[in-house]
Amino acid sequence: MSEFPISRYPVPEIKDLPEDLQEMILAVQEKAGFVPNVFLTLAHRPDELRAFFAYHDAIMLRESNLTKAEKEMIIVATSAANNCLYCVVAHGAILRIYAKNKLIADQLATNFNKADITPRQKAMIDFAMVVCNDAQSIGEDDFLMMAEHGFDDEDLWDIGAITAFFGLSNRMANLTSMRPNDEFFAMGR
Repeated sequence: MSEFPISRYPVPEIKDLPEDLQEMILAVQEKAGFVPNVFLTLAHRPDELRAFFAYHDAIMLRESNLTKAEKEMIIVATSAANNCLYCVVAHGAILRIYAKNKLIADQLATNFNKADITPRQKAMIDFAMVVCNDAQSIGEDDFLMMAEHGFDDEDLWDIGAITAFFGLSNRMANLTSMRPNDEFFAMGR
């Protein structure tokens, strides 16, 4: 446990949360071996924590043409563009595990253009960056270019939804000064 606060906002005790949130957090702790600080930070507003993870699970756990690693690639690259330490570190750890690659998260967070990824994955990250930084410019040419890399409209919805959701997450993490768990830094290395 870090000596530094995990949030600038009050963090409730797990035992003081509604029962459904206690169960959710303890299940994550059982699986991960620790409680990711995002759960504790967002528990400051229990209804928002529920809504956050309901949408998170809807986009991240659904069957998709994107692999789990590719979804995490999108998160790491766009979170780096949004300067979100928490999401780069936490999802970088998850990406290293899913991709079985100790280097990929650091490469994507530093300069995705230099990362050891496939041309298809590069196109995916390029599209995610447009959603992240210039969504109003998306047009038919973007859909046609992505189709050339094997992506269909549903895949683009997935890329956009992940990017947009984590844009929200990045902003809340920065607002709250959410600190990454120390455990994340060593995972998958």
